[in-house]
Order: sequence, then structure tokens, then C-alpha cells
Amino acid sequence: MRATVTSKGQVTLPKALREKLHLSAGDRIEFILAEDNSVRLVVKHASIGRLKGMLPKPHRPVSLEEMDKAIEAGARDA
Repeated sequence: MRATVTSKGQVTLPKALREKLHLSAGDRIEFILAEDNSVRLVVKHASIGRLKGMLPKPHRPVSLEEMDKAIEAGARDA
């Protein structure tokens, strides 16, 4: 994949790369420069919105009291 640096020093990442890394507007990336002048691109902050819908909806709503009890039980087991 290739990209061109603009006069403002900007680069548009190729669509195939954005899709492979699941990048979207607002995501942050970090450039890590190695001694041999190669560059590693690391996704630092993915959008929290991407997590929506990953877990199934609970069969019933859970109360704050039930959440507190579950947290307490988990802390005892740890």
C-alpha cells in the first residue's frame, strides 16, 4: 500500500489499511520510529462506540444492588 504526503505534511491512510485496522474518524494512532527508520503504526484509542452490541442484551434488567453484590462476590473470589 502506498500513500502520498501532502504539502501540509498530511497522509491519507489507504482504505484497505483503515478497514484492516478497523480505524474510523476520531480514532487515534501512534507512530513509532525504529533505529532503522522504519515506522510502526499503533492504534491507541479505538472508539468506545464500536463496543456497542458486542454482548447480548440481558434477559432482564439488573439493579444496582445486584451489581454491587456481584462485584463483592467477585472480589471475594479473587
